[in-house]
Amino acid sequence: MTRDELIVTFALLTTGNPGVESLIHKDSDPQILDRVLAIERNPLSKVQFNQLLGLAYEIGVSDGFFKYYWLSDEPSLYDVRQLPGYSAGFSKTESIESVDQLYWGLYRVFVDGLLLNGNVRAFFRSHANMTHEELTSAVETSQIDTAAIRRRGPALPFAKIAKDKRYLISEMACKTYGDAPETESALKSFLTEAFAAHASTGGGKVTVRELLTGTFAQKKQINQLQFTLSADDIMDEVIASEADIDEKYLRVARDFIHARKSALENTDKYLSLVNDLDVYVATSMRVRDDFREMADTCEQIFEDSRIKNLHLRFFDPTLSAAEGHQDKGLIECLMVKCARVLVYCAGSKESYGKDAEAAMALSLGKPVIFYCSKQDKADFYKKVHPLSRLINFETGVAVGAFVVDNVSDIVLLLQRIYENAMQYELRQPKAGYVELHEAKTDSIVRLQTNDRMLSEAFWNYYRSRRQ
Repeated sequence: MTRDELIVTFALLTTGNPGVESLIHKDSDPQILDRVLAIERNPLSKVQFNQLLGLAYEIGVSDGFFKYYWLSDEPSLYDVRQLPGYSAGFSKTESIESVDQLYWGLYRVFVDGLLLNGNVRAFFRSHANMTHEELTSAVETSQIDTAAIRRRGPALPFAKIAKDKRYLISEMACKTYGDAPETESALKSFLTEAFAAHASTGGGKVTVRELLTGTFAQKKQINQLQFTLSADDIMDEVIASEADIDEKYLRVARDFIHARKSALENTDKYLSLVNDLDVYVATSMRVRDDFREMADTCEQIFEDSRIKNLHLRFFDPTLSAAEGHQDKGLIECLMVKCARVLVYCAGSKESYGKDAEAAMALSLGKPVIFYCSKQDKADFYKKVHPLSRLINFETGVAVGAFVVDNVSDIVLLLQRIYENAMQYELRQPKAGYVELHEAKTDSIVRLQTNDRMLSEAFWNYYRSRRQ
């Protein structure tokens, strides 16, 4: 390998910033390049590696840091064995014995720098003097204890609500049926009034759908979406008398009472799980099919054999209700705060609620999975939507969402997250602009800008806050 070939090999790990971010590049001290080229004939010890760092105007590393990043492949927050250049033999060495080994360890530094600090050199300088025990301890603190999750077993069972009746727990249904659904409600009052108006003009039999969408309904300016959702079970049934209204309405009202009672009971159980909640599912459901599809999606995800034995505690939005919309907002905020991961289901329409939940989770530094069943919409979330990348407000680390277009990839990501087996790839789309991509979905989950003014202003602010 020539000097030029070596420089090309390390181009991805060269940003133009000082020190460790430009250890091997065209302007490096020739002594650095020549010593790296000689590694396979003469392995690079920690002492000599520190000399190379010194020649690059960088601080040296401790024995523990050198061992952790170049001589060990012990479990981390992701699968370090999947990074470029890896060989199982690295853990059996006492020095860097190949260019691949040097590259692999430096690649790890870049990945950890972006994941944990949002800035490679800042991470390097704050961790370089740590002992091996301090580094492994820090990782273990952030790791998910997969074995403990498996051991804990399932949570208390939730009250069952038939998938086809879950639309009745919606806020719109609650507003429609009110506090005395068996005897009176906005829906029943309107149907009775509309049928009387219909009968007064000599009209005969009529369907519930016609009463809710006809001329009388338009004059009354009813909330058509709310009423048609709440009456979905009887929309095409025929009304010939007020007694028919009473009979058909009462049937749905009783279904509503049962579904709501079960949903409120389930909410109490979700609140009892706040210390152990694993996944919050965020979505918006406006029509009955939305509830059916969301119920099916949750079942497909959490019954998948790849993660079923983890007994993940997840918030299923089709099984929960609140006494009022303000309580509902508080409950959802608490669930987002407590859950380790958020799954955002895009659905057919946007909504403020689920966007706010995704923004909260990203701003807390949590993994967020955006699920869009259509590829064009997935591309929109991956490349355009402003919520797909935010910052952890506490640390300043840029945090991006994983964007998928199928349920199988949601399961794969959850499996990797909970088994500490994520896979990442570094990219530099333009000089000095470093992106960390999740390997399966190609989603940008971390980034380091090459805009010096932005970078300095950004990190000066966070440094002053910490001080």
